[in-house]
Amino acid sequence: MLTNIPDVKLGIIAVSRDCFPIALSEKRRKAIVKAYGKGVYECPVTVENEKDMLKAVEDVKKAECNALCVFLGNFGPETPETLIAKYFDGPVMYVAAAEGDGDLINGRGDAYCGVLNCSYNLGMRHLKAHIPSYPVGTDKEIAKMMKEFVPVARAIIGVKNLKIITFGPRPQDFFACNAPIKGLYELGVEVEENSELDLLVAYKAHAKDKRIPEVCKDMEKEMGKGKYYPDLLERMAQFELTLLDWAEEHKGSRKYVAFADKCWPAFPKEFGFEPCYVNSRLASRGIPVACEVDIYGALSEYIGACISGDAITLLDINNSVPASLYNKKIKGNYKYKLTDTFMGFHCGNTPSCKMCKNRAVKYQLIQNRLLENGGTPDFTRGTLEGDIAPSKITFYRLQCDSEGQLRSYIAQGEVLNVPTGSFGGIGVFAIPEMGRFYRHVLIEKRYPHHGAVAFGHYGKALHDVFRYLGVQDIAYNQPANLPYPTENPFEK
Repeated sequence: MLTNIPDVKLGIIAVSRDCFPIALSEKRRKAIVKAYGKGVYECPVTVENEKDMLKAVEDVKKAECNALCVFLGNFGPETPETLIAKYFDGPVMYVAAAEGDGDLINGRGDAYCGVLNCSYNLGMRHLKAHIPSYPVGTDKEIAKMMKEFVPVARAIIGVKNLKIITFGPRPQDFFACNAPIKGLYELGVEVEENSELDLLVAYKAHAKDKRIPEVCKDMEKEMGKGKYYPDLLERMAQFELTLLDWAEEHKGSRKYVAFADKCWPAFPKEFGFEPCYVNSRLASRGIPVACEVDIYGALSEYIGACISGDAITLLDINNSVPASLYNKKIKGNYKYKLTDTFMGFHCGNTPSCKMCKNRAVKYQLIQNRLLENGGTPDFTRGTLEGDIAPSKITFYRLQCDSEGQLRSYIAQGEVLNVPTGSFGGIGVFAIPEMGRFYRHVLIEKRYPHHGAVAFGHYGKALHDVFRYLGVQDIAYNQPANLPYPTENPFEK
């Protein structure tokens, strides 16, 4: 159902230094294509000089490739091979052939050496490219590197063609979700900021939309009997159509969209419901709708959707796990310390496909206290609540700080199979050495309380994407034997 992320068509171009046999590069390229299988375009032009480079780039463009693997089958021509990255409009990776498929006289390619000069030339030209952690390999190893590059390329293409649409300013007590526009432009992301009144006008214009009954039926099917408020369905369906239509009408020059909306305190009273469930449905299709106008939260979610090809969510790094719950349900059953655990929570924006069977459309307890004086819930209904299902997860964020510096963090862990006994969309999360990571990354580097969650271990791909985008500070949950620079060495 992910209709808001790019399709990657990967091409491979072989290059050859003119003092090495061109046949060596071509033979090795063909072996890689065979090992890869379906889904890669083999450029027939082998690049030895700049004219070849232009022909090869033109060929892959005609083949509608939007990502490239440049393969050094031998030492490779330094200038033409790096100019491919300049003339091709899309993410490019560079890999090289390992020896061992022939003799070491006429069958030696020296691509191991060639990657060094390739990297040097890319740097001199200030060209971005992805070079794997160990870029030299056999045909099967390189095919594997290429397949690992596809989700990275998908995220890079998505970011470069993304517009983030916002409604309303950030709530006063949530300035932590600051969003310096400079960082978005540096990444190539467009942003369109609107008033909440614009959204309300558009919502009212969708009253009696002929598509509402169909959306209501889909909501009923998704949630199941007794798991929703029947009288809310029409309003929520009307809002879903409002957002989807706004996305199509306001994409402009961009192909993909994400939202960051102000969801309180005015929203529920004026619209008549909480937007969380609708937000969750869009997130399940690869259209993040970040809460509290968290623009970089929406961007982070979108990157995760591109990489995982799956539904994602945005959660508060919310509350500690009580020692009593830890001792009863976690200690002895899992390898984690108490300080490795925390609860990830939000009002109800996590897609239903990532939640336990107890999930249901409910009401926002906190907003009910604030806006309805704790009485019978009316317009504070509309959250999707329940425990988040056990799963491997990656908790991460890309943020532009108050100084205009792009920075990020990535931490892999899991949602434990432990009932929370709490409200909202919530789960017990465990990340190795979370306590130290919380203090020396999240607090020390002044990250906001929101983190994006991808359901699986995607740290490697996220790290590669952030590196490609030029993010210099990529923090992670360091193991116990590796101190943080700010860690007190005398702490017991």
